[in-house]
Amino acid sequence: MTKLILMNTFTEENYLKAIYKIAEEGDDFITTNDIAGKMNTKAASVTDMLRKLSAKKLIKYKKYYGVALTENGKKVALNIIRSHRLWEMFLVKTLKFKWDEVHDVAEQLEHVRSEKLVKHIDKFLNFPKFDPHGDPIPDANGKIISSHEKSVLLSEAKHDKNLVITGVKDHSVSFLQLMEKSGIVPGSKIKVKAVQPYDKSLSLVLNGRKKMFVSNQIAKNILVANAGGRK
Repeated sequence: MTKLILMNTFTEENYLKAIYKIAEEGDDFITTNDIAGKMNTKAASVTDMLRKLSAKKLIKYKKYYGVALTENGKKVALNIIRSHRLWEMFLVKTLKFKWDEVHDVAEQLEHVRSEKLVKHIDKFLNFPKFDPHGDPIPDANGKIISSHEKSVLLSEAKHDKNLVITGVKDHSVSFLQLMEKSGIVPGSKIKVKAVQPYDKSLSLVLNGRKKMFVSNQIAKNILVANAGGRK
């Protein structure tokens, strides 16, 4: 029987994951306040943790000079992100969870440190490239192919172009439930027909049939690409 090893450093892993995601958003200078906001904690608590991570050579940290992951730190972060997104896909595809239900469960399961288990889940799911929210899943070597590189916000998309939804920026339960109810999910085809001058709300056609309107705020949280551009 395969032994499952639970790491005792859940909090450390969560910090590394948070730092990686802040950097991914394009923030080159990451401060303790940035991390505190991401982790929903106090800056003083972040400083204590950064000292621990620095001592383990998982981050480069110097007061007033920002925070950056080392290669080892990045590897740990990507392994956790890979595990999290594979668990989300497993929960949706196999156990029939809804996409707004999986995040908190995957937050717990991601820390089960069995490389063999993660590899088996990946193979069982036929090596998915994206999670249920359209976020890319790193492969076993940490390589990540992002569909978002060629994606734009729906609010900025060109009119009368055949588009495909590649993901969402807002992962809150309320937003995902709204998108599910509307049928706006990754893989759906969409076309912008008009933008209202007054409030920038969009008139859309979904999957070639359904006509609908979405607000500009909603459109700012939906990622799209040219149909046929994502594999």
